[in-house]
Amino acid sequence: MNNTELAFIATNDLGGQTRGRSMWLDEVDLDSGCGWVPANLGIGPFGKIIDDSGFGSQGDLRLVPDPASATRIEGIPGRPPMTLFMSDIKHTDGRDWACCPRSFLREAINDFRTATGLELYVAFEHEFMMVSDEAPEPPFSFQALRRMEPLGTGLMNVLRDAGMEPETWLPEYGEHQWELTVRPSDPLMAADRAVMLREIIRDFAHATGQRASFAPVLEPQGSGNGVHVHFSFRDGSGAPAMYEAGRPGNMSALTGAFAAGVLGHARALVALSAPSDISYLRLAPHNWSSASSFLGERNREALLRICPTIEIAGRNPESQYNLEFRAGDATSNPWILLGTLIRSGLDGILRELDTPFIVDTELEELNDEQQQAAGITPLPSSLPDALAALAADETVSGFFDPQLLALHHAIKADEIRQLAGLTDTEKCARYAAAY
Repeated sequence: MNNTELAFIATNDLGGQTRGRSMWLDEVDLDSGCGWVPANLGIGPFGKIIDDSGFGSQGDLRLVPDPASATRIEGIPGRPPMTLFMSDIKHTDGRDWACCPRSFLREAINDFRTATGLELYVAFEHEFMMVSDEAPEPPFSFQALRRMEPLGTGLMNVLRDAGMEPETWLPEYGEHQWELTVRPSDPLMAADRAVMLREIIRDFAHATGQRASFAPVLEPQGSGNGVHVHFSFRDGSGAPAMYEAGRPGNMSALTGAFAAGVLGHARALVALSAPSDISYLRLAPHNWSSASSFLGERNREALLRICPTIEIAGRNPESQYNLEFRAGDATSNPWILLGTLIRSGLDGILRELDTPFIVDTELEELNDEQQQAAGITPLPSSLPDALAALAADETVSGFFDPQLLALHHAIKADEIRQLAGLTDTEKCARYAAAY
């Protein structure tokens, strides 16, 4: 037996933290996985099992690895290779555990496919900071890109060799801020990649003497780090199914209904997509993030954005057409974020909602009456407000097993209590360290 490499059997919790257990790679049992404990899902983002999680010291579960998710990570300086498996949490008799975040997404995907006959294609776009006391380089600049070498080229190679299909790596607008995108894939793979991407970037940065943080903001007035979710639909033959020339925004009626479902549940949705206390420092006007719920054409302050298509050299806009959800950050669980997004959109499809008004200008150019007529509504301005909106939305609350939903509320309430009395600067420091 050649026990020379470790595997990590992973899950991702309600605070977006990746947890699990490691074992020898050639001893991984793909059928039964490894042991797990219900109370582990009750660990808050700062590392404490909350007192009112609903799970005591009793109970046993299994982390059952999905062989399709196996990702071998190698090439990180000074670190041995390791294979990551994303896992489903199951009872010891093999039944699905109702509180498993990954199973939540899988069921949402299956329900969408059954109801529409369509397949989703998804990509997560991440922003993060390389924590540094040095003077920042100019945003988007060649200087910034080259001075991060050899980290940038090394990181892209590690991701490519791991099968993550990285596309772009660039210095973003904020101080020491970076963005990394990957190619679209099926939605479960896309969310798995989002989990792994964060861990690989943090691991690579640490191995090279640096620190990467995915916290929503590192200082109260600083630039925010978002997690933007791009998605499109295809039919059974693989043909694009979102675009319809001549309709508003060139958006098909089904796509418009999906968008209307997301916008209609947006106030509740952000309690799951942006679930930290400091997420709402980012979700503010003029931050190029989402402070209001509306559908925008190329507007980067929209909750949902119709992304630009190009027709250079005869390119077909139909195959490029996609929507971008912009109100997420890396304090969220990617499986929960995407599953909730899918179910909210599917609710709009099943209710046959009309395509929302499409904002094709700056919001400041619309007066209050015009904004109201366009259905533009403010998002919650704090985590407590977002949690209240989630509790009030019976549809979104109904997406979840009651115990899972209660646990999310309990973790967030404990998080708020732990931060009580801290300044925004002190809160940002806590999250910067955790993420």
